[in-house]
Amino acid sequence: MEQASPTGKPVQITVTDGYDLKCFKGDSPVTFIRAEFNQVILGDSAKITVSPEGTAKYNFTSSFELNPEGGITLDDLAHKPVFLTVTEVLPKEKKQKDEKTLMLGQAVVDLLPLVEGESSFEMMVPLHPVPGSPLEPLQSGVKQCSLQVKISVVEPLLTAAQILGSNLLKATLEAAYSVPESFIPVGPVQNYMVGLQVPSVGEKDCPIFFKNGTLKLGGEREPVPRPKKWPIANIVAPGANNIPDAFIVGGPYEEEEGELNHPEDREFRNQSECIKKRIIWDLESRRYLDPTAVVSFQKRIADCRLWPVEITRVPLITAPKGKAARFDKAEDENQLSFHGVAYVNMVPLLYPGVKRIRGAFRVYPYLDSVVYEKTKCLFSLFRDTGHHLIQNNRIGGINSPLSKTVTSKNLKEDKIQASSIKSQNSDTPLETEPSLNHNLEGQQYVDAGTYIVLEIQLNKALVPKRMPEELARRVKEMIPPRPPLTRQTGGAQKAVSGYHMQIKNISRAILDEYYRMFGKQVARLGSDMDSETLEEQKCQLNYELNCSGKYFAFKEQLKHAVVKIVREKYLKTTPFESQEELQTFISELYVFLVDQMHVALSQTMPDDVQGAASTVHTSSEQLRFFAFEAEVNENFDMAAVYYEERLVREPQNLEHWLDYGAFCLLTEDNIKAQKCFRKALSLNQNHIHSLLLCGIMAVLMENYEQAEIFFEDATCLEPTNVVAWTLLGLYYEIQNNDIRMEMAFHEAFKQLQALVFQAQITKEKSTGAVEYAEEGGKVESSLGPCRITNGSTTAIKVEAPAEPGAPLSVLDGFVEESSKLRSDSQEPVLPVQSQDPASSQKPSNVFVKEIPVKREVSKYQDSSTFLHPTPYGVSQTPTTIFMETIRFLMKYVHRVLAHELLCPQGGPSCEYYLVLAQTHLLKKDFAKAEEYLQQAAQMDYLNPNVWGVKGHLYFLSGNHAEAKACYERTISFVVDASEMHFIFLRLGHIYLEEKQYEKAKRTYLQACKRSPSCLTWLGLGIACYRLEEITEAEDALSEANALNNYNAEVWAYLALVSLKAGRQLEAEQAYKYTMKLKLKDEALLAEIHMLQETVGFGNPSF
Repeated sequence: MEQASPTGKPVQITVTDGYDLKCFKGDSPVTFIRAEFNQVILGDSAKITVSPEGTAKYNFTSSFELNPEGGITLDDLAHKPVFLTVTEVLPKEKKQKDEKTLMLGQAVVDLLPLVEGESSFEMMVPLHPVPGSPLEPLQSGVKQCSLQVKISVVEPLLTAAQILGSNLLKATLEAAYSVPESFIPVGPVQNYMVGLQVPSVGEKDCPIFFKNGTLKLGGEREPVPRPKKWPIANIVAPGANNIPDAFIVGGPYEEEEGELNHPEDREFRNQSECIKKRIIWDLESRRYLDPTAVVSFQKRIADCRLWPVEITRVPLITAPKGKAARFDKAEDENQLSFHGVAYVNMVPLLYPGVKRIRGAFRVYPYLDSVVYEKTKCLFSLFRDTGHHLIQNNRIGGINSPLSKTVTSKNLKEDKIQASSIKSQNSDTPLETEPSLNHNLEGQQYVDAGTYIVLEIQLNKALVPKRMPEELARRVKEMIPPRPPLTRQTGGAQKAVSGYHMQIKNISRAILDEYYRMFGKQVARLGSDMDSETLEEQKCQLNYELNCSGKYFAFKEQLKHAVVKIVREKYLKTTPFESQEELQTFISELYVFLVDQMHVALSQTMPDDVQGAASTVHTSSEQLRFFAFEAEVNENFDMAAVYYEERLVREPQNLEHWLDYGAFCLLTEDNIKAQKCFRKALSLNQNHIHSLLLCGIMAVLMENYEQAEIFFEDATCLEPTNVVAWTLLGLYYEIQNNDIRMEMAFHEAFKQLQALVFQAQITKEKSTGAVEYAEEGGKVESSLGPCRITNGSTTAIKVEAPAEPGAPLSVLDGFVEESSKLRSDSQEPVLPVQSQDPASSQKPSNVFVKEIPVKREVSKYQDSSTFLHPTPYGVSQTPTTIFMETIRFLMKYVHRVLAHELLCPQGGPSCEYYLVLAQTHLLKKDFAKAEEYLQQAAQMDYLNPNVWGVKGHLYFLSGNHAEAKACYERTISFVVDASEMHFIFLRLGHIYLEEKQYEKAKRTYLQACKRSPSCLTWLGLGIACYRLEEITEAEDALSEANALNNYNAEVWAYLALVSLKAGRQLEAEQAYKYTMKLKLKDEALLAEIHMLQETVGFGNPSF
């Protein structure tokens, strides 16, 4: 987009009034105003007398023309203000030819609103006193002298399209800290300068220079907030240096985007900013970026990522009068010293919605080869524009940036640049160029640990971020919300409920009358009562009710409820027009009343009849537990029954839908899983886990646009959720969007840092040992870009895993190859959980399933540990953002493990190999699982989870002897493994196979105490039966049958127990259900038949 030329557009500056002016001469002083812009005097006002109240009517207008074709440009308006200087004219004395003037003060008018699209604005600007002026300095609570100023143009300087596509860049250089010791305040005066270049008009680069830095000795921290200053010299009033309403506010190191922002850097930063030498600028420079420059800026950030910011020192030299144009060539070449460069990562400016980056950036010696390698930039601001810098330095030139990039005219510098360009096309690396490798002065920056604090701010984000409202609207469009319906009793429903209540009361009264009349007869005859007797009792009851008047009392009692139904349900409040209409209505009403009477009567059965069959009520938590147990045993049909029963009981509970959806994922029914997750989201559109699961399903279904909306909405609703940011980063990785991937992972790491820090503070407070202070709080951790580990680290040699067979998938291969490339690892990191409830949803177990847990039943609290792998003997603190995400949903496990492996401070750990082994175990790849378990055991031999999973491996592969040894070792640890329930079940099963019934009984008893289920009671019943403990066996089997009466094996052993006890009816019933449920154990069935033949009953088919 080309910028429309605003040639010839005049900008008018009108000063109307001055207020609270104070002059040197108290009686009718005379003043005038001089307007100046861009080093050009725009004009002087008429000489105006100041009133005794301190007001003056100037009505002074001056102007200049905007002419980007070589004159004043929009960029000049952005970073150069208009100066209004008020001068007092003193009366002439005798024999004085010219008037004598004294400067009173200077006001600064910021023209930035014109660049932002305004055509006129009016403001009251303070008048800053010059040294020695009678004007009052700016103080709060004191009336200040000021000028009323109006700025206007005939029409806006920018079109609507230009305003939309352009941008404004503000670069603020605060200071350079920990500068070399050779920087001393005595000796020749030095000009400390920093520079960078940005696109400004089209693709032309415009340099930004920050000059005249002030060298300070250490001793105290710079105050915050402190004002930002104009990057312009020769401002006569000290207060006019400050940019209005612009302040440096600082902030926590951890929230910065640069370097030195980790907890381990805090001490160094504190010392550097309090004790050591520093150079202070506090300058803000602005640049107007036209639409073409914005595109160029964005493209260059994406291509180069790092931006060179140069720093140097040049001595201030005063040129002799009359010789300003003559300079010594040899002296020019040696002016540049201490040439350094900081590499600013500009990529965060390409993150959605990011408009500002601020941070500390280390300074390195300027070497062309290194600068080109990092930034792809061959041009040096200070070296290649050295003549102009030195010339400006000699004559005390202004601090404003150059308007155009100046190419090098120095032959020596041309040779260096040519050598650099040549080396690009040769096979010799740039580092070998001899002329580029010597910068001993610049090396002092590295030795001293010098860093600059720089802020880059834009008016508008380069990449707009979707607003939370838009994301919520898109989610609602995809999944309409379905809030639970609240039943309100009123109107027709209330009338029907009243009718039910009256029917119940009358039926109880009639039954009481019946028992009063015939109670003894009923007790005597019982079930032998015939129909004739019942009919005779009915007639006698009707006669008694009519004779006693109770019948009519019941009618009157019911009449009010019927009237309510007629009025509220049928809305009949006026007389009927015909007899036929009346009869039709009465017929309809009668049918309705009879139907409702039956409904009411079915709800009023006597307690002894209604409770004849006792029912074992299972809670929702128990059903989820039984469903998961069925999953592990690969009885998916039974698991589905349990999950569906939970949904029938509580269809509005979104956790039930999430559980069922996770089960469908396990059975690879992705369509049904997606429906379940979306149903959960429709119940609560702010539920983070539902949003994340819907996003994951969208990725699996390759609907990437919807996935991005789900993930972004989750991060907007809960910005502190580590899992949400990590999953968003993984999504961007799939899309090959490296910049946004880095953004998401960076935010996830930052939130994890805050979580660990908060956990550390909470722990210290709870132990009464809070020693954290501003100057030296220490969190003992190694916080890299990805990883947080507690305690000291130990280097352990890890053998590279072998490669038997092809990898399971491309990601498998990537993970395995990466693990071979990295053999050194940190101290094993224990599997741990987040303490933050917002991010506490983790994977359920090694069988790859995410199940949220609500501990509702106390006796299931212990058993639920197998649903969430827990640490053993450590505090619950997250390890890395990737391990935290693995716990949420292991469908991403291979991609996330790849990130965990390649983390700068990550790498293989015990938990890493354990999770990898679990995924291969799920796929029945026993060889790979065993290989990774061996690696995990080498890193943490005393981890009970390793031995538990190892036992599962041997059990599933059929090696029950090795499985028994692993299980026995697991239960011998002081701290339990994360899935003790299945360890007890399978160990008990092995004992039963080996006919060690006493051990089996003890093992199943422990399981029943921790997490009772049908299978634990069944195992206990079998062990007791084999030990000839028939009574105990019957009790255990009855418990198993009460929890699940669809288990054929339970009925089979109940049949055996009944046969042993000599109870024919119960034996036949148990055998009938055994056959109906199709018992698959032929040996057990043969045992039943043999016992039936021995006792002579139990099989009705005999």
